[in-house]
Amino acid sequence: MRYYVLDRGDQLSQDLSRSFHELAGAQGLKLDAESPDIVVSIGGDGTMLHAFHTFIDRASSIAFVGVHTGHLGFYADWKADEIPELVQLMSGQKDRRQLNPRIVHYPLLEVEVIKKSGTSSFICLNEFTLKSVDGGTIVAQVDINDQMFEMFRGDGICVSTPSGSTAYNKSLGGAMVHPSIEAMQISEIASINNRVFRTMGSALVLPKHHHCDIYSRKEQNLMLTIDHINTPVNDLISVRCQVAEQKISFVRYRPFPFWNRVRNAFLG
Repeated sequence: MRYYVLDRGDQLSQDLSRSFHELAGAQGLKLDAESPDIVVSIGGDGTMLHAFHTFIDRASSIAFVGVHTGHLGFYADWKADEIPELVQLMSGQKDRRQLNPRIVHYPLLEVEVIKKSGTSSFICLNEFTLKSVDGGTIVAQVDINDQMFEMFRGDGICVSTPSGSTAYNKSLGGAMVHPSIEAMQISEIASINNRVFRTMGSALVLPKHHHCDIYSRKEQNLMLTIDHINTPVNDLISVRCQVAEQKISFVRYRPFPFWNRVRNAFLG
């Protein structure tokens, strides 16, 4: 079993990372930064986002597992004091039946950004957001399946994956969507609704075979955010969002249902 560890960088996470390496070495696991079978994230959900984007070019052949150092996360479901057990399960020493653990696959979001200066493609684990750089309102035409849907005016637009629906999307009033559903969700950020400007005012859930296009409809300095990565853009033409063919894989050595994560995170 080849593995790699990516930690948050704080003292606790670094200490846990060193402990993980010592235990893994004793169990015969091989550290491999180039082609690991499993990438272990130690920190929180933000660390998992970083781990995913670090290995995004090889994500189709990698499974991820998260260890949290604070509150239980949606991507980090092992506690710090459970690292010895996790290492044993990864090595197969704790229970031979765990040599073939369950692998779950979560949908991702594909984003194509078209600018006057060129075209770029990205993959999101959580969400894509479009806002103004200076905090003002933006004007954007939203098309669904090549048909105009609305002319948006407001603070911004968020397009999320099912797993990302519990993050920024939830704070915008969007629905929480189970990751087994291959879909994306469009949520408005402080839209303007009056006698002159009208927007839907509620989140939209689109299935895998649909796509949406967001067109910039005035000269505006915009901030595009792919998960935790911010990119300022002043020559945006359009953004196309759709459910990606690629998925992220998480290794499950024990059951932890999605709705249990939701309950633990928001209801205590």
